[in-house]
Amino acid sequence: MKTIDLVVIGGGPAGMGAAIAAYDAGVRDILVLERDHRLGGILEQCIHNGFGLHRFKEELTGPEYAWRFEKELRERKIAFRLDTMVLDLSEDKVITAMNAEEGIFRIQAKAVILAMGCRERPRGALNTPGTRPAGIYTAGTAQRYINIMGYMPGKKAVILGSGDIGLIMARRMTWEGAKVEMVLELMPYSGGLTRNIVQCLKDNDIPLLLSHTIVEIHGKERVSGVTIAQVDENRKPMMETARFVECDTVLLSVGLLPENELTRKAGVPMDVRTSGALVDQRRMTEIPGIFACGNVLHVHDLVDYVSEEAEIAGRGAAEYILQGSEPDPNPVTVRPGNGVRYTLPQRIDRAEDTTIFFRVTDVHPAVRIRVKAGEETVLMRKRPRVAPGEMETVRILGSKLQGYMGQTLTVELEEEAEHGT
Repeated sequence: MKTIDLVVIGGGPAGMGAAIAAYDAGVRDILVLERDHRLGGILEQCIHNGFGLHRFKEELTGPEYAWRFEKELRERKIAFRLDTMVLDLSEDKVITAMNAEEGIFRIQAKAVILAMGCRERPRGALNTPGTRPAGIYTAGTAQRYINIMGYMPGKKAVILGSGDIGLIMARRMTWEGAKVEMVLELMPYSGGLTRNIVQCLKDNDIPLLLSHTIVEIHGKERVSGVTIAQVDENRKPMMETARFVECDTVLLSVGLLPENELTRKAGVPMDVRTSGALVDQRRMTEIPGIFACGNVLHVHDLVDYVSEEAEIAGRGAAEYILQGSEPDPNPVTVRPGNGVRYTLPQRIDRAEDTTIFFRVTDVHPAVRIRVKAGEETVLMRKRPRVAPGEMETVRILGSKLQGYMGQTLTVELEEEAEHGT
């Protein structure tokens, strides 16, 4: 069994970014394990532009963004193995993996960074009534068929869910010659970025029906159509509004699930809100030496944020390997309050500058983000608009955190009207 200082599981943007950051922080014995036949993760099939606006101040396609990191990885001569599936991760950081060349092998790591990304929620998780014909795909599968394999999934499509992949695939299907009848969204607001709603739907005259869902799928050998209906405030279909829509393809963009099977095998405590691990400000889980970043930790809407978080995890892992670190026995606990779905990190064990990532539960124009300890306001920030599909952040200085160690910080929303503004 080999011993390696740092093993990164996943060679997508999170894994590559974390490995590069750890290398730059002084760790040289690094191995990246990737199950696909090349680095880049999901970015390899995201051939549309819009990546890198925050990080590189220019618009890149997914493969271009991935190549920037792969190039840096290769320049540093960081080792990586492709076509390698990690089968198991133990609490004491022993990794069991396999590939065609070495068979099954084991690695003892001093630290592990989890960067496995996420997968799409399939039809089976929706309990949608109807038959099981051909022509039902998750949006990411359809994206891979078109952009990588050159196959067209269908000619007339209905898309369920307005997440970013669904919106982008509505545009891609249209540009490739298909007719996208509509995009349906169960919630009263879209789950995607505003720019994608404008560029993908409005610019291509594709209808977006909010508070609608599919109540039945029709077809025997192939999808022949769907019955759609409006939903009430409890998200229950109102059958009196039901109508039939003819189509031969149904694309599902109904959420992403972090790939945390290995995380659970290692016994890492999880957060039910994010479906990822509980972490501190360095992205270390509650098992010392195991870190997590990217979509395996919580689902991001921008890859720029993934890269930012990966660097935090990489530097944290390097510090753990080179210096060792004991968590503060009285950490700051961070939790969501009114109007906030989740916060990350969930704890801060050192008084240092920390960015808190969070998502809101609903669309709000003109709000204040308040971070409080008890009833005492620690931080207040204004936002002209917040939406569930767009990640929000607030940064708290270490000097501010110093006086709150051992306490609980709550992140909540307050309407501007409450302050008379």
